[in-house]
Amino acid sequence: MSDDLDDLKAAMTGATPAPDAARRAENLALAQKNFDTLQGSAKPLRPTSVIGPNALWTGVKIMLNTLTSKGALGATSALVACGFLFWTPTGQDLLRKPAPTTVKLETESAAKTVDTLRRATPQPVPARPQASPPLGELLTDNSEAAGLTTTTSLADQPIVMKETPANDLSIMQLSDTEAFANAAANPVKVVNEDPVSTFSIDVDTASYSLIRSSLQNGHMPPPDAVRIEEMINYFPYDYAGPETDEAPFRPTVTVMGTPWNAGTQLVHIGLQGRLPAMVDRPPLNLVFLIDTSGSMGQANKLPLLKQSFRLMLDNLRPTDQVAIVEYAGSAGQVLAPTAASDRTTILQAIQTLGAGGSTNGQGGLEQAYAVAAGMAKDGEVSRVILATDGDFNVGINNPDALKDYIAEQRDSGTYLSVLGFGRGNLDDATMQALAQNGNGIASFIDTLSEAQKVLVDQLTGALFPIAGDVKVQIEFNPAAVAEYRLIGYETRALRREDFNNDAVDAGDLGAGHSVTAIYEVTPVGSDAVLNDPLRYQAADVGGDAGELGFLKLRYKEPGQDVSKLLEVPISQGPVANSDAQFATAIAGFGQLLRGSDYLGDWDYEQAIHLANANRGKDIFGYRTQAVQLMRLAQNLSRQ
Repeated sequence: MSDDLDDLKAAMTGATPAPDAARRAENLALAQKNFDTLQGSAKPLRPTSVIGPNALWTGVKIMLNTLTSKGALGATSALVACGFLFWTPTGQDLLRKPAPTTVKLETESAAKTVDTLRRATPQPVPARPQASPPLGELLTDNSEAAGLTTTTSLADQPIVMKETPANDLSIMQLSDTEAFANAAANPVKVVNEDPVSTFSIDVDTASYSLIRSSLQNGHMPPPDAVRIEEMINYFPYDYAGPETDEAPFRPTVTVMGTPWNAGTQLVHIGLQGRLPAMVDRPPLNLVFLIDTSGSMGQANKLPLLKQSFRLMLDNLRPTDQVAIVEYAGSAGQVLAPTAASDRTTILQAIQTLGAGGSTNGQGGLEQAYAVAAGMAKDGEVSRVILATDGDFNVGINNPDALKDYIAEQRDSGTYLSVLGFGRGNLDDATMQALAQNGNGIASFIDTLSEAQKVLVDQLTGALFPIAGDVKVQIEFNPAAVAEYRLIGYETRALRREDFNNDAVDAGDLGAGHSVTAIYEVTPVGSDAVLNDPLRYQAADVGGDAGELGFLKLRYKEPGQDVSKLLEVPISQGPVANSDAQFATAIAGFGQLLRGSDYLGDWDYEQAIHLANANRGKDIFGYRTQAVQLMRLAQNLSRQ
C-alpha cells in the first residue's frame, strides 16, 4: 500500500524525460544568469566573511531539513530541475541584510518544468488525505523556517529573499575567529634550581562559563579556553575569614595527598576576604559601555545583555548613578548620568539599544571614561562595565597605547570590568587584557542564571575591593620538597623581583571574595621525582624538613601606594576539608580538558567521584552543575 509520497515519486519518475545534453546546458546557463541577477555582480562564488563554516553548515542543514520534509519534497525536486542556487551575496551578512530584495527571474524553462510536475501529480481521492498544495505554496509555507520566503508562483511572481532575524538561534554562529588568552601549562620545577614561585591572584570566572557553554552545546572546549584557576575560583568556599584587627583577608593552607599521583602531595592555599558592613557603603557611579555592533544582534548577546542589566539595576541604591554609552561604528552617550531610583528612564534607554555597524572599541572606552570622570565626586566609587562579544575590529590599532590609557584611568580610581556575551567571534584574549589592566573582573555571561551570579550575588565583591595588588610568593624548602608545579595561573605569573616592587600591578580581592591556588609538590625521596639530580649540585641540602615552604603575601589597602606583607609557614597540617577536596576535583577536571601529561591514568570517572563526595551544602547548586559538566565532558571525549 503506497502513500502520497510514493504516488508523487512514481509520477515524477514517469514524467522525467530522457537525458538531453542540450537542454541541460540551456538550463544551467539560465540558472547562472538568474544567480548573477540575485548576486548583483558576476564575481565568483565565495562565502561571506561574516560567518564561519560551522554557521554556514548549520544554515544549510536547516534548509535541507525543511526542504526534504515529506510535504516539501516536490518543491525540492523542482528547484533541482530548474538549477537554482542560493548563496550569500559577496560582502553581505547572511544574518543581517539591509532590506529585502525583490528580483524577477527568467523562468521560461522553470515554468515548463513546474507545469509538467503539476500535471503529473496524482489528484486526491475522497478516501485519502488532501493532496499537497501547489509548488509555490510549498515553498512559501516550508521555507520560512529557514529564513527564505517566496511568493506563490515561480512562473508568475518574483522571488523575495527575506533576512533571518538576527536573534534567531536556529542558525548558530560558531566561526573560527575566537581568540583565547592562555599559555602553556606550568612545568615541573626543581626546588634546588628554582625554589621560588610568584604570581598575581585572579578572581575572574570567564573560563568556567566558556567551558560550560561549549559542553552544553555538545562539543569539547578549546584547550586554550581552559584557565584552571578561573575554574577553581568560580565556586564559593567556606574558608575562615579574618578577625577584626587582622589584615583584610586570611590565608588558610592545607596539605593533602594527590588523587592522581600517590607519590606527590597538594598544597592548597585559600584566601578569604572580609565582607565589611555595606550599609554605609559609598555611592556608586556606573557607566555601562555597551557594544551595539552588528555581531551583537543574536539572542544570546544584546537581548541577554539587556535582561542581565535589568537584574543588576534592581540591586542598586537610590544614591547610585547610571550612565550608558554605546559603541558601534562610532561611540555615543545613550543615557546621561541618572539616579538609580529613576528606573523607568534607565530601562527605556536600555530597551532602545539595537545592533548594527562595526566595532569602535577604543572610541567607546574613551567616551565611557570621560563620562565616569564627570560623575566622580570625593568619597564615591566610579566603575566602567564593558559588555561585548569581544569583536574589536575597528579603533584598536595600537594595543600598547590602549593598555597605557586604561592603566592611567585605573590609577585615577576608575576600574574597568568586562562582561562577555555570545560565541563565534569572542575575543577572550582582548577581554582578559582589558580587565586585567583595568583592575576589574572578566566574566562570560551565557545564561540569565550566570548574570544573576555575577551582577547580583557577587556584585559587592566585584565593585568594592578590600585589598589591591595582591601577590603570592612561595619559597619551597629543598630539604622537604624536590619538585613542584603550580596548577593554573599561567597568565598571572610574575617575576621573583616583582613581588617587592609596588609599581607592578596585580589582582584585587573584592569584599567577601575568596581566592584558591593549588601546588603539586614531590617530597624528597619520593619515587615520583621526575628529574635526575645535577652532576655538580650539592649532594646534601640539609635544613629543617618540618616545613614544606614559606608563604608570603603582599597587598595594598584601598587607595594606598605602599604594600603590606603577610608571612605564613607551610607545614604538613591541617587535614584538608571538603572545600579543598572539591577544588582538587575541579583542578583535575581542568587538567583533563587541557590534556595534561601529569594525570597518569586518572580520568573523568574519578574526577566525578571526588567532586560528588565533596559537594557539601551547595546552596546555589554550582557544584552539582559542575558534576553534570564532568559527565558531559566524559561522554563527549569518547566521540
